[in-house]
Amino acid sequence: MIRRLLKLVFKILGSIVVILLLFILVVNIIPPKKDIAENPFISTTGKPMIVAHRGGKESNPENTMKAYKASVNEYEVDVLETDLWLTKDNELILMHDETITRTSDVRLFHSEAQMAKPAVREFTLEELRNFNFGYNFEKNGAFPYRNLVAQDAPNRKQILKDNDLSVVTFDEFLGEFYNDHKDLLFIVEIKNSGEEGFRAAEIINEVLGRYPDYKNRLVVGTFHDEIEAHLKANYPEILRGASTSVATQFVITSLVGMNLFDKNKFACLQIPLKAKGIDLTNKSIIKRAHRRNIAVQYWTINNEEDMKKLIKLGVDGIMTDNPELLKQVLDNM
Repeated sequence: MIRRLLKLVFKILGSIVVILLLFILVVNIIPPKKDIAENPFISTTGKPMIVAHRGGKESNPENTMKAYKASVNEYEVDVLETDLWLTKDNELILMHDETITRTSDVRLFHSEAQMAKPAVREFTLEELRNFNFGYNFEKNGAFPYRNLVAQDAPNRKQILKDNDLSVVTFDEFLGEFYNDHKDLLFIVEIKNSGEEGFRAAEIINEVLGRYPDYKNRLVVGTFHDEIEAHLKANYPEILRGASTSVATQFVITSLVGMNLFDKNKFACLQIPLKAKGIDLTNKSIIKRAHRRNIAVQYWTINNEEDMKKLIKLGVDGIMTDNPELLKQVLDNM
């Protein structure tokens, strides 16, 4: 009696295992629906695209026109990456940090006692144009732009603009390259959260209306779930990058081979080499992303060996602070 019961139990368990294996097989065979019909961020050349992170901040002052012009004209990058903050008068500018202390000479004008936290949101656009955003840039132990213009120079703003070290608006950013570089791609991240982030999204949409050829060549990312939901609901035609939570979900389900039922839609998966000790340089992540027409981009890669590893892996884009180095690596492979 016990023997027959054990046989029945093993038979049931065997059937369950077979069903599970068949289910996994079917899940991996069924072609998933593509998130977008055409994705310009997927590489078609057999080599990853060069993504100039903040314009390439190892070569030039970050998020300045000087950096972006060099990336396009000297290093022949494919994608320009930047971050966006709203100013006091609701202008959308290129800036990574919430404050401007690290990248500008604001402390020459406002001491810590006068202004403990010189945030972007504390200044109007015109006020920001008075600061030198190459002031703290260091290269080979020197600060090449620290003495560019005197603090009290009457034509200070013009000198900074002429040297491409003035603050840059999102409109100026796209406008600079629009006529001669229609093939450029862009990655932008909305830094503001809540209502301010919603306003930033509105401005992005308005500016893209003035540069229509870039509308399908720009992807918007954010770390704020409410901004991603807002973009999805109100600007579905704008390409989106996966938020942190969405990217995490996609990576986990890809690693276990079960992301057929992941309904999140986005154009670019932007991930680091590792996350919480887990190696993300996994071919299955790229394979599953490509099945859904999602581009895979890794950040922020400044080491030559890491670059070579990702190139061989077949990634779509490599975000780097040193586009000059990545170009050399690609040219030599």
